[in-house]
Amino acid sequence: MAIADFSLEGKVAIVTGGSRGIGRSIALGLAEHGADIVIAARKPEPIAEAVAAVEATGRRAIGVTTNVRRLDDLKALVDRARDEFGRLDILVNNAGTNPVFGPIQETDERAWDMIMNSNVKALHFLSNYARELMLEGDRGGSIIHISSVGGYRASDVIGGYSVSKAAVIMLTQVQAKTWGVDGIRVNCIAPGLIKTEFARALWDNDEIRKSSEAEASLHRIGEPDEMAGAAVYLASPAASFLTGQTLIIDGGRLV
Repeated sequence: MAIADFSLEGKVAIVTGGSRGIGRSIALGLAEHGADIVIAARKPEPIAEAVAAVEATGRRAIGVTTNVRRLDDLKALVDRARDEFGRLDILVNNAGTNPVFGPIQETDERAWDMIMNSNVKALHFLSNYARELMLEGDRGGSIIHISSVGGYRASDVIGGYSVSKAAVIMLTQVQAKTWGVDGIRVNCIAPGLIKTEFARALWDNDEIRKSSEAEASLHRIGEPDEMAGAAVYLASPAASFLTGQTLIIDGGRLV
């Protein structure tokens, strides 16, 4: 038996926002270490491409069209995992949104609700549904939330997003404290500025990008694939005594 066991053989994972960016990289990373994957996202064509990429690793994959702001969709997502695989071991809550770029006073009620419903409420309810399926197998499980360094450092252009990601960090701690007795570990990843389409408004802005690069110890921004290893670790037996923690992956920007 390996002392540091990163194998996910026989495990089943749901990854929301799994068709592109950080979510896609995490889905592929989990598959490369043996997990079968349920990819949840909103658009069928990117889902199909991501499913094919997972299958190319030799693992099984299904795609489920999901709007995380709809509780019925979240429940149906977990039901599909049960129907197709009969179990659930890993949930990666990656899907999120930020429809506003500008001062926080410009965030109207509709945008605020969209941010909070996607980035906080959806994580709460999908985790609850996932927990129920994890408990059916009496094997415990691993839940991984994707937050952001924005949850630690206030932003003057994506303020609502920062508030929501700070909430994700506390949700991680609360769930971990409550569900440890069930054998369910809950941890969080807080990426820095990553070159994804989602974050294009930031890294495509010369001033913001150069500031991020200058502040980071590694003097660059990150790539989506650089988030996958942390997710594999948190999902695996190698992290069996780790829960309630947030791993900051920002190239040393917050150091």
